Amino acid sequence: MQRVIIRNGRLIFPGSIESGLILVCEQGVISEIMEERLFSLAGDDRLIDAKGNYVAPGFIDIHTHGGGGHDFMDGTVAAYLGAAETHARHGTTALLPTTLTSTFDELVNTFAVYKAAVNQNRKGARFLGLHLEGPYFAYNQRGAQDPKYLRDPEPEEYNRILAESADIVRWSLAPELPGALEFGELLASAGILPSIAHSDAIYEEVLDAFHAGFSHVTHLYSAMSSVTRRNAFRYAGVLEAAYLIEDMTVEIIADGVHLPKPLLQFVYRFKGPERTALCTDSMRGAGMPDGESILGSLEKGQRVIIEDGVAKLPDRTAFAGSVATTDRLVRTMVEVAEVPLVDAVRMMTLTPARIMHVDHRKGSIEKGKDADLVIFDDNIDVSHTIIEGDVIYGN
Repeated sequence: MQRVIIRNGRLIFPGSIESGLILVCEQGVISEIMEERLFSLAGDDRLIDAKGNYVAPGFIDIHTHGGGGHDFMDGTVAAYLGAAETHARHGTTALLPTTLTSTFDELVNTFAVYKAAVNQNRKGARFLGLHLEGPYFAYNQRGAQDPKYLRDPEPEEYNRILAESADIVRWSLAPELPGALEFGELLASAGILPSIAHSDAIYEEVLDAFHAGFSHVTHLYSAMSSVTRRNAFRYAGVLEAAYLIEDMTVEIIADGVHLPKPLLQFVYRFKGPERTALCTDSMRGAGMPDGESILGSLEKGQRVIIEDGVAKLPDRTAFAGSVATTDRLVRTMVEVAEVPLVDAVRMMTLTPARIMHVDHRKGSIEKGKDADLVIFDDNIDVSHTIIEGDVIYGN
């Protein structure tokens, strides 16, 4: 297998940016990181001149519904591959295809399509497993999720779902619902990440959920409770709990629309890059022009409008998923939130890798890890995406 050699780049490590190093990719992994003066090029090596641009670990998106005109709920291999290829062009090397609230039959179909897509995915971001978002959500925090599918978790149903697929690695739900804590414990014991989402829980309920295995919060600030009153008494909500529980990790849609500059900076300051992941939460409109689109499947999805750099419900009462790509997230954190590039990249690479327990092979530039890399300039414009040593995008 041909070696891929990257020279003349500024390599981004978890705590530093270094120049003068050669990066050698061989057999799908990073085989050498050495000083350029010590390296000898072989005749069949493929040399990539980074031209002084940044070389970072590949971006990892742990929450995306689609892109490039495709949604994972379309239920076709073409949709999976099309979305994966779109995101790869923007620096994403690995992602979690994410579902919406739906019928049992739609989920089962998605499971079969996912398996087929994994085996055919050669030109797109690799799939790390499935992320189920719903259908166990609080009605008042449903956001753009279709309310007719919302329900409480019942063992008879979720055990059937789990029996249908071994590819589920994350499940987002509201922990205050009847039976949710028991379900979360089951997920955690099976190595599946239970994540708090679309929830009206108060702090005490979130704390119970954390002890039951809910160690992550889905799209912080979106579709969750904050300070509320019950019988005239104030209670902290999911939002406050995310900050107060030190070991709770969070993800944010850092497109500059879902969260404005002060909130991006607030999350960075108080959760830090080690516990904050960037995610797109993108729907099919990612990488597409403004106009009408569909959230969810083409057949059963909801009509939405793409404008102002985001997808909205037709009545404009709520956002309906982002149209961001991962390069935009990093750019926003650097240019809008004024976060150091090293930390912005960490939130798009090593932190999501650790949250999903794949940091032993992804998320940082280290010898022996997967050769998942992205090259971009000072504007975070991507020139090359390399996945497992293969140049997927760029010359």
